[in-house]
Amino acid sequence: MITPEEDVEAHALRERGWSITAIANHLGRDRKTIRAYLSGERAPGARKPAPDPLAEFVGYVRARFADDPHIPATTLYDELAGLGFDRSYQSFTRMVRAGGLRPVCPRCVTVSGRATIDIAHEPGAETQFDWVELPEAPWLAEGRKAHLLVGVLAYSSKTRAVFAGAEDQARLIGALDAVVRRLGGVSDCWRFDRMATVVAPGTDRVLASFAQVAKHYAAEVVVCPAYRPNRKGAVEKGCDLIAQRWWRNADVATAVEAQTSLDRFLACTGDARVRRVDGAATTVGALAACERLRPPPPVPFPAEVTAEVVVARDATVAFEGNRYGVAPSLIGASVAVRHRLGEPVVRIVTQAGLIAAEHERAVAGAGRTVRTPAQRQALEEAVITAAAKAGGRGCRRKTHRPPGDDAKAAAARLRALAGDGDEGEGVVVDLAVYARAVAAADPYGGTAGGPVGSPRAGDAR
Repeated sequence: MITPEEDVEAHALRERGWSITAIANHLGRDRKTIRAYLSGERAPGARKPAPDPLAEFVGYVRARFADDPHIPATTLYDELAGLGFDRSYQSFTRMVRAGGLRPVCPRCVTVSGRATIDIAHEPGAETQFDWVELPEAPWLAEGRKAHLLVGVLAYSSKTRAVFAGAEDQARLIGALDAVVRRLGGVSDCWRFDRMATVVAPGTDRVLASFAQVAKHYAAEVVVCPAYRPNRKGAVEKGCDLIAQRWWRNADVATAVEAQTSLDRFLACTGDARVRRVDGAATTVGALAACERLRPPPPVPFPAEVTAEVVVARDATVAFEGNRYGVAPSLIGASVAVRHRLGEPVVRIVTQAGLIAAEHERAVAGAGRTVRTPAQRQALEEAVITAAAKAGGRGCRRKTHRPPGDDAKAAAARLRALAGDGDEGEGVVVDLAVYARAVAAADPYGGTAGGPVGSPRAGDAR
């Protein structure tokens, strides 16, 4: 490669009648290089392009894209690697993009390439709800995800969210009530996607059980059309805000810590997000102050949350991150824990339908153990009684107990079955067998008739 200055000089000398050899000797370059620049085959400052390592594989790549235009690049790269392609995956994807090898799917282009616009919402007109599942929650078992109901006011983008133990209808109602109160009130309508707890599967009809909930809050229910996530773009962005800006680095260990941290994040960072209205800069919090919301009902909709659990050895049952006490006689039994939204108590019901215990409900995820003094005393008495029946202590582990007469007799019978059939006889050692083995190992038979100086069997030198 020559510099632009050398290129200018080479062209000038050529116009004066210099030969290519003379110009090459003058500039200290190769004659073929000078000829390429003078003919326009190469340009100054540009290196000669390297050969395309994907060129010989382009036919296969095009054929595979014709078979399946959505084939993952990782899958196609694995196939090419088996055919001899030796470049990295990153180089492969760059070559595919530069060559425009992946075809455009005519069905997908109508979805991803269609025109978009921000849908205008009046203040207080709509609240959008959606579930988001957060992985690696420290207070849950490995592999389980935390369920979070997210609600967003469509006009201001004000976002609030509440953790729930599951996504069944009762817990949805409880989380929805908590989100509505955190948002500051009820909007004219609620927008959902096709949640099975809100909409009858395969239809746009709201479930009769959830219709009663909407009546309780005097909110209209709007269902998003199928495969139209941009119709609820506000809550989609709210879920992304929580997952990417809060959950990714949230330093929390319990559900209570997580809820407190999330409430603080949304009230501070979330409400401080910048928005522009008619060219003027404002914030989510300022727009939220203009929302026209109705006060929520004094009490939540009276849905009942039920969980089937087994009573633990300490006479407690687990429910919503806390433990509640029962009588010791129920240890190991299956019971139902019930809590009606709006009531301050938790009821524990047996399989026969009898109320075994009632406790004041603790804050969900607080990790508390709630039991009455009578239950504690009954458990202590049960533990003391069980210890007395067992003699006060368990068996010793470090003792000397050799096999008894019965064990020895059984062992003798086993050895007899494995031996020559003489029951009760021990192992007999035949020394003649060892003598024959020694004689076979001594080439001279253990006698003095061997060569002079050769040691006899058994001699020590």
